Amino acid sequence: MIRKVQARCQGAEHAVTTIRVKVRPRARVSVLQAPDDDGLWCAQLRSPPVDGRANRELIALVARHFRCPQAAVTIKAGASGRIKLVTIATR
Repeated sequence: MIRKVQARCQGAEHAVTTIRVKVRPRARVSVLQAPDDDGLWCAQLRSPPVDGRANRELIALVARHFRCPQAAVTIKAGASGRIKLVTIATR
């Protein structure tokens, strides 16, 4: 499920996209797969879920996929779980 919301931040208007991502750490390759029937994206990450390494890799992977800076991607919920809510702010 992709949800888009308009938000105002410091005088500039941003579009905020929210996606649900299921994370599989310790995979052979890092891949972000398109959503399935229920709107859940699947991210396979090479990093282990230790000291936030998998979360940092997920942010980099989502930023690369949506062609935005890493600072525009945040994990809103599920930082310690396998299913995460990730927001992407774009102009």
